[in-house]
Amino acid sequence: MPANAKLPIVIKFSHVVTPDTPKGKAANYFAQRAAELTEGAVSVEVFPNSTLYKDKDEIQALQLGAVQMLAPSLAKLTQLGIHEFEVFDLPYLFDDIQTLHRVTEGWLGANLLGRLETKGVKGLAFWDNGFKSFSANRPLHDLPSFKGLRIRIQPSKVLEAQIRTLGAQPSALPFSGTYQALRTGFIDGAENPHSNFFTQKIYEVQKHIVLTNHGYLGYAVIANKRFWDNLPARIRYQLTQAIGEATEYANRIAQEENDQALQKIKATGKTRIYTLSAAERAELRRAMLATHAKMAPYIGQSVVNAVYEETGFDPNKQ
Repeated sequence: MPANAKLPIVIKFSHVVTPDTPKGKAANYFAQRAAELTEGAVSVEVFPNSTLYKDKDEIQALQLGAVQMLAPSLAKLTQLGIHEFEVFDLPYLFDDIQTLHRVTEGWLGANLLGRLETKGVKGLAFWDNGFKSFSANRPLHDLPSFKGLRIRIQPSKVLEAQIRTLGAQPSALPFSGTYQALRTGFIDGAENPHSNFFTQKIYEVQKHIVLTNHGYLGYAVIANKRFWDNLPARIRYQLTQAIGEATEYANRIAQEENDQALQKIKATGKTRIYTLSAAERAELRRAMLATHAKMAPYIGQSVVNAVYEETGFDPNKQ
């Protein structure tokens, strides 16, 4: 795109969650700041809730240039043949968001985003959603209670392995179809941050949520590389600033949004919320940590080791 390209430059930004989720709000905030910082030279059109592309289609659409920006969950980047991003799916890897940010905001996060460029994708930032809990229509208080359940996951070999360590069956389904699959009984349970449970109304079709904080759900903000590289330098600089501000905003509101969502779910009276005892959590954690050694060769042992070093995680002391 030459410097004298016709304005405004239109960016289609597609995502699969509702506008009132942390990602939805961050996408809209980015659109607002992009317009302000470029003084109207860029118009970001946000398409939420799978209205433009669904989970399985959006990354291919980005590569083809049918859409210019996405914020897919990190597990979806495996579609590009890059398994390293599934390191974020390892259970109980991050004790808190601050520990996670040592990876996503440091050299290792930048290195991972850089690996996308060979696939025609420009990695711009990581956005948080939060830590996940499990839901089902029966109480999930211990390992035996998971046995035989069909649990919805994102397509991820690591997530498949972790569900199997619980004696449950993983079912990889598009996010947009999760509510219906739960309502009809096609699946029995799911794992989500609380904002996803609330905004997708999953609490209407799940009687129990157990607060496990067993895994992290985050997103990579990505762009079509050809489109990004061909932007006028000034516009690209301004959009980078807008992404930076939106990232700070997204990561600031994520925990607050999830905390509020959990309180709203409790207020409906439709779903019982359970907090694991120390012994119950230790049992669940011990079982799921087997995923680390099993999946490290698939993810890449060097990447797993690098994350261990950045976070201080010691697999021999768990």
